[in-house]
Amino acid sequence: MTSASAEGFNGNYPGKGIGTPVGIAVLGKGTVGTEVLRLLGEFSDNLEQRISSPIEVRGVAVSDVEKHKDAPEVQGLYLTGDARELVTRDDVDIVVELIGGIDYPRELVLEALGAGKSVVTANKALVAAHGSELADAANAAGVDLYYEAAVAAAIPVVGMLRRSLAGDQVQRISGIVNGTTNFILDAMASTGASYEEALAEATRLGYAEADPTADVEGHDAASKAAILASMGFHTRVTFDDVYCEGITHVTSDDIEAAKQSDQTIKLLAICERLIDAEGNTTGINARVHPTLVPNEHPLASVDKSYNAIFVEAEAAGRLMFYGNGAGGAPTASAVLGDLVGAARNKVHGGRAPAENPYADYPVVPFGEVTTRYHINMTVNDRVGVLANLTKRFAAAGISLSAVRQEVSGDEAHLIVVTHAAREQDLHAIVDQLTGHDDVLSVNSVIRLDA
Repeated sequence: MTSASAEGFNGNYPGKGIGTPVGIAVLGKGTVGTEVLRLLGEFSDNLEQRISSPIEVRGVAVSDVEKHKDAPEVQGLYLTGDARELVTRDDVDIVVELIGGIDYPRELVLEALGAGKSVVTANKALVAAHGSELADAANAAGVDLYYEAAVAAAIPVVGMLRRSLAGDQVQRISGIVNGTTNFILDAMASTGASYEEALAEATRLGYAEADPTADVEGHDAASKAAILASMGFHTRVTFDDVYCEGITHVTSDDIEAAKQSDQTIKLLAICERLIDAEGNTTGINARVHPTLVPNEHPLASVDKSYNAIFVEAEAAGRLMFYGNGAGGAPTASAVLGDLVGAARNKVHGGRAPAENPYADYPVVPFGEVTTRYHINMTVNDRVGVLANLTKRFAAAGISLSAVRQEVSGDEAHLIVVTHAAREQDLHAIVDQLTGHDDVLSVNSVIRLDA
């Protein structure tokens, strides 16, 4: 697919005309939806000047009308529990989907696009799972699909990949895209807290949900990685294509070992273009896992619940985008930015740059990707153990960049840092070590940012 017209929409994109109101429907009034409605009211005059037409909220769909009817931000607005009725109304030009989840929002968004409405969504899970289907529907109808708020809230990384770097070739994207896990890891490093203690503090402060699984197991970051890889490499990547490993097994000992080697542990989303010896792209890979980052790298200093995305492009070089990656107001800011873009197109005509997966690179399984390992294990303290284990690595074709040993009684703590090797080979050697007579335990395995 190279353009919307190639997929079935063969007309122009005429505008409604300057001064003609743009009708919007807002689906969902949680934390983000409430902020969007508040900012729409507060900034209405400025938004009208930027668009050259007023935005008029035609209705707000909620799951419980009685619960929300007295909220100040919906006073004077049509409040309904029937989202389907709202998205197909003739006076609605743009649908803002802020419900969350996948299946029900997918139905609503497809219905809206099919009815000729542009869509703005903050739903990362939906875009990561069904982005290609939604993009095809938008192209077929000749309307816009915006989702800046689906990745890192107010940080404008989707727009950067879609527009600013459209003429460049992105080589690698790595970043901290989940504020909850960054807060936990930062707290462990700065206070000496255990994972459980840091998670409890994150929950108390409202950074972690009552059920933090999506965050701490890496699922939230994996959805964002799928979107970033799709945008950066012009290839459709879904959530299921992303290798995902969370932070639940990171210990205080791991944090301390990182400090001793002048590194810090971050949960990174890493999307990279894989290049052969001749400089040709052989595929792409997207993954999420705890990663040792050198302290001199810009991502190492990103603390608390902040997000940062580091992009490496052929011509532009190294770029970093930093800011609030979650929260009602930052996410609402990104939603309104998309809304202004969609509304301007409705008024003046035209469309935003659409998804263009022309490259269609193969998504390479993580096992085939080159990584590095930091292995912490407890071994018997006797002559020949270190030499024997080193031979095991050599036999597997894996060279070592550093070995550190600390003796304690009859045991020794051994830290091994490998040079780059295939992930599946490194994984296999860890399995061998686990079954070795002199290896009492493999305490942790953390990848390095190669």
